Amino acid sequence: MPLHVIGGEARGRRLRSPPAGVRPTSAILRRSLFDILGARVTGARVLDLYAGAGTLGIEALSRGAASAQFVDRDRRCANVIAANLALAGIGAQAEVDCARAGSWIEHHRDRLGEFDLVFIDPPYGDAGLQEVLELLSGPGGITGDALVVVEESRRSTPSAPASLELVRLVRHGDSTLTLLRRAR
Repeated sequence: MPLHVIGGEARGRRLRSPPAGVRPTSAILRRSLFDILGARVTGARVLDLYAGAGTLGIEALSRGAASAQFVDRDRRCANVIAANLALAGIGAQAEVDCARAGSWIEHHRDRLGEFDLVFIDPPYGDAGLQEVLELLSGPGGITGDALVVVEESRRSTPSAPASLELVRLVRHGDSTLTLLRRAR
């Protein structure tokens, strides 16, 4: 099924699909997520980990996010993200890195405080997800009201580290969106 931007200035723009075996976030789940996020997206600095085709970060940019950092370990995905940014006409506000999510966080810990929204959409059941959540919530991790959004299988919802608290849980079909922030 073709991918499209579903809201904002790039609404309706067709995007390239990720390589075979990579599951993009469905349009229905993206719409639900961005309805929940609402005005919080405007001016936000976004980190899109396990970015795949970049649909979450591109959707945020289309809806007024100030910038987006895309990270995916697969060079083919990084190339698709770059192409999709060009197709959407919003590449100037974005950077794309080809790296494993945990490694990127470890090497860019000094930047984590910059991000307002962190999207994490790993392959369902990915063993590295817990490490990524620990790194994001540990010393030098996300700050203030930054929101972490994790998409996982309904059957394997991640357990959040004690330093993160649940804001909201959204289930649709086989997917669950878990919204987390620093515990207060």
